[in-house]
Amino acid sequence: MADEEAKRKQTEKERKKAEVRARLEAASQPKKKKGFMTPTRKRKLRTLLRKKAAEELKREQERKAEERKRTIADRCGPAKDLEGINEANLLTICKEFHQRISKLEDAKYDLEFAVRQKDYVISELNMQVNDLRGKFIKPPLKKISKFEMGKFEKLLRAAKKSDADFRVNLKSVGPSTKFKLEEDVKEAKPDWALGGKEGGKKGDE
Repeated sequence: MADEEAKRKQTEKERKKAEVRARLEAASQPKKKKGFMTPTRKRKLRTLLRKKAAEELKREQERKAEERKRTIADRCGPAKDLEGINEANLLTICKEFHQRISKLEDAKYDLEFAVRQKDYVISELNMQVNDLRGKFIKPPLKKISKFEMGKFEKLLRAAKKSDADFRVNLKSVGPSTKFKLEEDVKEAKPDWALGGKEGGKKGDE
């Protein structure tokens, strides 16, 4: 009986040692990340999403192209058969298209004018609302770099300097008869008249 009890205790001790050893080994090993999205699956999913987005984009472009064709067909009507057409029929077709273009231009101008009017009304109403609230909208200011400001100041200084130089370099001109009227110009006495007087004086002496 004693031998059996000793064997059982020895077996129990070895079993516990084995369990502890297994637990330690499991703890020492790096834990594997558990999860559904592995890197391979992520790459596959990314590729599938790109393909689906490309297909959606292609379908959207085709839909827009079809809608554009349908709109053009509605506005312009069916294509005219110009094969072997005479000049009178061609002139009639041109006049028809010209009238249609004129109508479309009129409608376009009316719509643009209505949009401008509504934008103006909206802007005025916004200003009134802000005035009632007591808010002041800061107007958008244009940003100017320091380099541009420096260039502007240099231009101002150069302009002032050139103006000062121009005034300094002005020549003082005496009275000129070039631009005077004829009645303002005194008659210049000829030399013989002056000589005659001098001669007369000399003769008298």
